[in-house]
Amino acid sequence: MTAPELGRFRLIVQYDGRPFLGWQRQKVGRTVQAELEETLNQLTGERRPVTGAGRTDRGVHALGQVASVEVPSTWSAAKLRTAMNALLPPEIWIQEAQRTPACFHPRRDAVSRTYEYRLGLVEAAASPMVGRWCWNVSRNPPDPEILARAAEGIPGDRSFRKFAKSGQPHLGEQCRVTSAEWAPWDGPGLRFRITANRYLHHMVRYLVGTMVDVGRARRSLEEMDELLVHPESSLTTSPPAPPQGLFLFRVEYPPERLGEDPDRDPAH
Repeated sequence: MTAPELGRFRLIVQYDGRPFLGWQRQKVGRTVQAELEETLNQLTGERRPVTGAGRTDRGVHALGQVASVEVPSTWSAAKLRTAMNALLPPEIWIQEAQRTPACFHPRRDAVSRTYEYRLGLVEAAASPMVGRWCWNVSRNPPDPEILARAAEGIPGDRSFRKFAKSGQPHLGEQCRVTSAEWAPWDGPGLRFRITANRYLHHMVRYLVGTMVDVGRARRSLEEMDELLVHPESSLTTSPPAPPQGLFLFRVEYPPERLGEDPDRDPAH
């Protein structure tokens, strides 16, 4: 009996990161990758490895995580999405499924990733309907104008060593940030959105934590600039912002890597 022909699918995955130890499967504890693989095992009768565009940390959420998986080609994108959503836990939802070329790789083919960080500035951010997904700083809110100015110096192709929990010697410390800005959030506060080709460990959270201290006048704008421009400086960043406000928002790919899609699931 021959093995069935396999088709590769690209999944756009949303999840609430609170109950998970992060994206990547671990020996002990719940992870998003493990939940997806176990669901696919139930549907196909075999282990189906799932590859993600990025490894979000414990407690970090996603609105646009991209993953790929190979399943028997008899599955259509619409059928796969519906079946997975029927079995996945309520904290995970497949927003979209799309057939994609066999060469597609969600991590290596990505040209940029956008993260969003949500900051609660008013008392309503203490509500359990809001506070679970933002950093509530309403008791001592930073100045929005100062936050905006602190973000102005972030874009560029430079070392972000100062804004990293640990180094990545095999990849280097250089990141190319194409945009970074604060804007009103459709909630009781602001959202910081940053787009880059890559990120260092906890980089966005260190950036936000330091900018919030600048916005509270605990540090100066000059210190923010020095941390960005002079990675050899003796200055250190502020503590990282907590994980519950961080979302993997979007991952971008060259159109030619996605290919034609004969049975795209139109649901969004």
